[in-house]
Amino acid sequence: MASVDIAQLRNVSSDVIRRAEKMNSGVYNVLGDKEGNDESFKSIFSAAIDNISTTNAYLSDAENEEIRWALGQTDNTHDLSVALQKAQMALQYTVAIRDRAMSAYRELTQMQI
Repeated sequence: MASVDIAQLRNVSSDVIRRAEKMNSGVYNVLGDKEGNDESFKSIFSAAIDNISTTNAYLSDAENEEIRWALGQTDNTHDLSVALQKAQMALQYTVAIRDRAMSAYRELTQMQI
């Protein structure tokens, strides 16, 4: 069998090759998966929304613990400090994600086409 140098092939018109290239290429399929489903952006967006909901829940828990402690309903400062620390860490994480997303958006808007 003769060896074929595939670097010499030009304008290949096979649908199978074109589909394989689209599925495996980072250019065509930036956010999609191997099967061609474009659910990746949806999953990233829903994870960000879940992150915001979790952060809001931690902030609410911390506020409730502060109120309970201030009203004298609890003497447990450990629960208060844990709730405050969770809320602080979640908020820092959410702000860091927001900053990265805004930085990426600014970079995209400044691209010249």
